[in-house]
Amino acid sequence: MIKGNLLYEGKAKIVYETNNPDELLVYFKDDATAFNGEKHGIIEGKGVINNKLSEFFFKQLKDRGIKSHFVEKAGEREMIVKKLDMIKLEVVVRNFVAGSLVKRLGLPEGTPLTVPVLEYYYKSDELGDPMLNRWHIMALNLAKIDELNNIEHIALSVNTILRELLKAKNVDLIDFKLEFGRFDGEVLLADEISPDNCRFWDTETHEKLDKDRFRHDLGGVKEAYQEMLDRLTM
Repeated sequence: MIKGNLLYEGKAKIVYETNNPDELLVYFKDDATAFNGEKHGIIEGKGVINNKLSEFFFKQLKDRGIKSHFVEKAGEREMIVKKLDMIKLEVVVRNFVAGSLVKRLGLPEGTPLTVPVLEYYYKSDELGDPMLNRWHIMALNLAKIDELNNIEHIALSVNTILRELLKAKNVDLIDFKLEFGRFDGEVLLADEISPDNCRFWDTETHEKLDKDRFRHDLGGVKEAYQEMLDRLTM
């Protein structure tokens, strides 16, 4: 694999071309942002941990029949992925009340939901990533109805698999964000699965083991990320 031109630099990752036109190289940064980029910081070693955790989760999902863009880890901070036509949606699955759902539902943080709740958000920094429903998505031609059905099936299947994996490590999956893209006409799971886009709580103590520690100045951010890696891979 030969790293080519820089294609895109986001808040947490840098994407490069490779000598394979069907593959990209993703570099995981230590940068951390919150509140639509209003808060910024550096979490030393975060990129290394998120790369390892994403590799772990993608491999576990592949073993259980969930296809993703993941090809292989290419270094401490680098991952080779399939080049997807990205769908401009963030798909959030919620198992417990947390984050924005506290205000929207008027329920205490940590309240269990009787069924998983799936939400769509339009990936648009200019608009602040507004929430969408299926009708908005089809009106904007972001995805077709059969693709949405497939996305929802994959997202809820991922939820079931991850909750089982994490429960065995004494961790509750509170909620998480997924992204998807098309490869040869097939919808695949993309982006990453890490404490950056998941809320992980210790089952017994409810200690937060994710980016909420950075968002809300709780301290011990790097230690929380490392704790998740250690629980899952050691």
